[in-house]
Amino acid sequence: MPDRFWDNITKEDIRELPLLAFDGSIHVVESSDHLDSAIHALRKEKILGFDTEKKPTFRKGEYNPTAMIQLSSIDTAYLFRLNKIGYPKPLFDLMGNSEVTKLGISIDDDIKELEKLSTFSPSGFMDVNDIAKDIGVKHIGVKKLAAIFLKQRISKGQQTSNWEIEELTPGQKKYAATDAWICLRIYNEMKKNGFLNND
Repeated sequence: MPDRFWDNITKEDIRELPLLAFDGSIHVVESSDHLDSAIHALRKEKILGFDTEKKPTFRKGEYNPTAMIQLSSIDTAYLFRLNKIGYPKPLFDLMGNSEVTKLGISIDDDIKELEKLSTFSPSGFMDVNDIAKDIGVKHIGVKKLAAIFLKQRISKGQQTSNWEIEELTPGQKKYAATDAWICLRIYNEMKKNGFLNND
């Protein structure tokens, strides 16, 4: 039997942990020129980390569509800027490809928002929160799961920044890549430590 995970986690515990961020290659896809090569690379992967970002709203009734889809392998992240490239069919075909698993955290709303943008049938998605709950984790969410399984913390400082800005800042790129990649890292750590017996 694997060791039990550290589950009695507090905000104070998390603040004491070392900071973790993605340190692989980050590719920003904001023109059709780079789309095909990015999709070609991602289709070779069996499992990817997934997340999305949208410009925050500060007034009642405001709505902003999803501005970016992030997909990451263990060492390479792709940031698809939908506000610049629109909703390309090859990208949404990948969102409906059951042969490529997309791991995210609290992804129901992300998927619903994407369905507003393009007609596609989501397939191959797995929510790491659900996986964690199935193995008995009480504290879910990306910050807590990173702390429980990786013994590290991630920054959410860029979460409410402007994701429709003309050029993403280095901090935004790092944050966006980390948010997708961390899902894969947590899942891999669960698997490595024997928590996913049926996987």
